[in-house]
Amino acid sequence: MAEYLISHVLPNDTSTLAQIDELLFEEGITRDKNLDYICVMYDEDYHVIATGSCFGHTLRCFAVSSKHQGEGLLNQILSHLIDIQFQRGNSHLFLYTKISTAKFFGDLGFYEIARVNDRLVFMENQKNGFAQYLQNLEAQKCEAKSDRGNAAVVMNANPFTLGHLYLVEQAASQCDTLHLFMVSEDSSLVPFSVRKKLIMDGTAHIQNIVYHESGDYMISNATFPSYFLKDETSVITSHAKLDIAIFIEIASALHIRARYVGEEPTSQVTGIYNQIMANELPKHGIECHIIPRKMINGQVISASTVRKAIHDKDLEKIRDLVPASTYTYFTSNEAKDIIDKIQNAHNVIHY
Repeated sequence: MAEYLISHVLPNDTSTLAQIDELLFEEGITRDKNLDYICVMYDEDYHVIATGSCFGHTLRCFAVSSKHQGEGLLNQILSHLIDIQFQRGNSHLFLYTKISTAKFFGDLGFYEIARVNDRLVFMENQKNGFAQYLQNLEAQKCEAKSDRGNAAVVMNANPFTLGHLYLVEQAASQCDTLHLFMVSEDSSLVPFSVRKKLIMDGTAHIQNIVYHESGDYMISNATFPSYFLKDETSVITSHAKLDIAIFIEIASALHIRARYVGEEPTSQVTGIYNQIMANELPKHGIECHIIPRKMINGQVISASTVRKAIHDKDLEKIRDLVPASTYTYFTSNEAKDIIDKIQNAHNVIHY
């Protein structure tokens, strides 16, 4: 097996990043926008001949020069990234790969969680990881008490608004038990610990909710890897279908018969996503209900509107857009750091 130098690439190393982009392009992929560690392998002439990256608990953006295929370089890159992750304290790792390379990663100790046919495979390095996740969920299952059955809502709530509350209230009123999954991935301006608190405080009056942290198996649009998919529509479609494949297993564990989602008339991404769910979930015995958005003064209530008001230092504007518990939080000293973060952000609309 060939041995070459593996180096960490810094964000300001534009020369090496350009070589990485060329190598990725040869493999038909682009550098993902969400990367927090990039490494490369150099040959004797200091040319990039292999690369791989990390983001959170995931491994991404692998490529090996066509001139060096069969030398075991990808195995060395993967081993290096796993060592980096272990140094960070991350032992449970995930990756997304093309169908054609899934077997390779399987031979290196990764196990399939779900796949989108002809597009991608979602894998982890724990043989029974997803099975254990489902088993833990089963401990919180509730048997349906009537024909209405159990339902689910998945939300990020960045932050929790009256629009989110309306969706939860509509769903909870139409089922026996509502399983509310809170996206625990910390890629939002409002950190998960706060989003969780605001969701639970804002829905405390609803008695038939069971709360769940989404964990590592439900990922957001913000961090879904798009580097090996051809266009935005492919990314949206693949994310939706992967979400559905995983949700079907979760629904089975919790005896969920319906999923409620909020309509998003101004977002093409969410519109496509919702339509795919509406088409696919019923094929597996799960109803999909798209709930019209709550409005105030003719305008849709959205988290991005709330973030924009905070960004513009107009906290009074959010009073009519959020539950009292959310407003109380954002007008307290406790929220100062988050408010500063939002006010210093360049883009608070599509975040």
